[in-house]
Amino acid sequence: MECVIYQERTGECERIDCRQADAGYQVTLDRLAGLKPDEFAWIRMDEPGQEELQRLGEHLGLHPLAVEDAVQAHQRPKQEHYGDVLAVAVKTLWFVEETADVETGEVMIFLGPSFALTVRHGANDPTEEAARRLAEQPDMAQFGPVAVLHAVTDTIVDAYAEAAAQVRRDLTELERCVFSSARDDLTERIYSLKREVVEFRDAVGPLVPVMQPFTSARNDWPRQVLPYFRDVTDHLTRTDTEVRALDDLLASALDAHLAKVGTWQNDDMRRISAWAAIFAIPTMVAGIYGMNFSHMPELDWRYGYPCALAVMALGAGLLYRAFRRKGWL
Repeated sequence: MECVIYQERTGECERIDCRQADAGYQVTLDRLAGLKPDEFAWIRMDEPGQEELQRLGEHLGLHPLAVEDAVQAHQRPKQEHYGDVLAVAVKTLWFVEETADVETGEVMIFLGPSFALTVRHGANDPTEEAARRLAEQPDMAQFGPVAVLHAVTDTIVDAYAEAAAQVRRDLTELERCVFSSARDDLTERIYSLKREVVEFRDAVGPLVPVMQPFTSARNDWPRQVLPYFRDVTDHLTRTDTEVRALDDLLASALDAHLAKVGTWQNDDMRRISAWAAIFAIPTMVAGIYGMNFSHMPELDWRYGYPCALAVMALGAGLLYRAFRRKGWL
């Protein structure tokens, strides 16, 4: 657990030492109880246990259902109000270049009158980058705990855009392979990337309606903060459109690849049929003379054998030439 106290007027921050398991925790609770009117706290927790978060939740006045959601995670992007506390669930997302996988996590953000609590699940921690951005823009502290919500969501949405760009590069490479002359089976690769894009879409799409209410003046937030949330929502909407386009392109690439595989199979069948027809003439002639009837004039003819070979070669050559002209061979 980490705790930082921000001064709204100056943007200065004070870090609370939470390194000691019990003493540090109690120091944090005591400092939270003594917050001044122009101060707010940002508490950051990484995959906390039920007891730890419940204890802090009782101090901050969190609803038991909100604590349960934060501990269990696996929530769909959403926002809920529990009295004067706003709870926002956001999916974190990053792209693993080595495996071309889209990995997801979750951050629960709780905003109270004088505190912001973030609970992270997953390997990626966007709160570190959000804290750095908030430190670089001390004037944002004047908006109170809302500044934490903006910093965290802005960082997560920027990560969405970066992951979408990486998926786009992988898709472009797949498209080149699909329409190349190589006869490689890319079905599994395309389907695997499409599955990752679906996971991407499930994280980004539901967040759009969650963020849109933050851009209007219907809430009691300072009007000066609304343009910042409009900027985040605009980036999120563009990324959502990009992800949907990637999903459609992957579906088209899969259809094109399957059509190409069908064309390969047709080409193979034409070649097989052409060679079968070519070998049918020698087989037919050999079959006739293999019957060994007594009254076959060609059996006693001096030039019967070379003539039969010539007929086989001529028939096969004519068929080969015809199939070659049609592009079957």
